[in-house]
Amino acid sequence: VDLVESGGGLVQFGGSLKLSCVASGSVDEIYVMGWYRQTAGSQRELVATISRSGSTTYGDSVKGRFIISGNYAANTIDLQMDNLKPEDSAVYSCRAIGTRSQFWGRGTQVTVSS
Repeated sequence: VDLVESGGGLVQFGGSLKLSCVASGSVDEIYVMGWYRQTAGSQRELVATISRSGSTTYGDSVKGRFIISGNYAANTIDLQMDNLKPEDSAVYSCRAIGTRSQFWGRGTQVTVSS
């Protein structure tokens, strides 16, 4: 499975961005997709996930500000990020969990200026 992210960039404090992830390959085995983020020197952090059934989970720091959506028929997930803060700056990576393995995208940089 290949994952390609898009939508990162530079935004001001309080602004919004939308990230997208498209999966290709053996996508039928995927049952959960999500977003994680990481800054230099820190561990990777859960942002949000969405299952094929539509169940969602969110990291505590983004609840109420970010919304994840998914279209498994089109093999895509999106992450709408509102009210962005400088501490949201990170490399955001898409992850797909399949029945036999997990997969990661290369990541997209999000930078929030104060």
